[in-house]
Amino acid sequence: MYFSLSLSLGGRPARQRGVTLIELVLFIVIVSVAVAGVLAALRVGTASSADPLRRKQALMIAEGLLEEVQLAKYSFCDPTSDNADSAADSISCLVPERFGQGGGAGAGAEPVGPRPYDNVNDYAAAPGVASAAFDVGGVLSDAGGTPMNLPGYTVRLTIVPEALGGIAPGNTANDVGDVLRISVAVSYDNQTLVLDGYRTRYAPNAL
Repeated sequence: MYFSLSLSLGGRPARQRGVTLIELVLFIVIVSVAVAGVLAALRVGTASSADPLRRKQALMIAEGLLEEVQLAKYSFCDPTSDNADSAADSISCLVPERFGQGGGAGAGAEPVGPRPYDNVNDYAAAPGVASAAFDVGGVLSDAGGTPMNLPGYTVRLTIVPEALGGIAPGNTANDVGDVLRISVAVSYDNQTLVLDGYRTRYAPNAL
């Protein structure tokens, strides 16, 4: 069985040409396989294109939260201390800054308040300990305490006293030095993005 097309030129029947049914079926099969391959490639490309978007979103989260911590003061004393504007070191403060007070951990006279905290070390429970400093009720939230509504992302903050250039780290609980390294780790889709920054104590009596 085949399809044919017949034309007459000058009264003479033209040579018959056509496509057999087998050829037509093979053509349909080949085209179907090619289309299936193209669709599969598009599906893989679409699925993998979401990964850069998630990573970019994680980077934006890390940048925003790191900036929040870096913008906090890094002074010797808590602003409520009567000698905050004159203390020569953390030990001299009537109300010294200690790790963890803003986050509700630890003991001391420093008042506990909501974010954004008044000092960098308020964001961490202790030096070198990762904590969910940006969670409110177990939910990742912005500086105002509003949930970010970003399912699948978890954030951990670590603050470590560190030497930088010729500046050495401190060696007491109330004096951790003049430089802190701030690490914000954003985890998503079995991946973790870590962003580091530094905060120096350039205005120890700033209120």
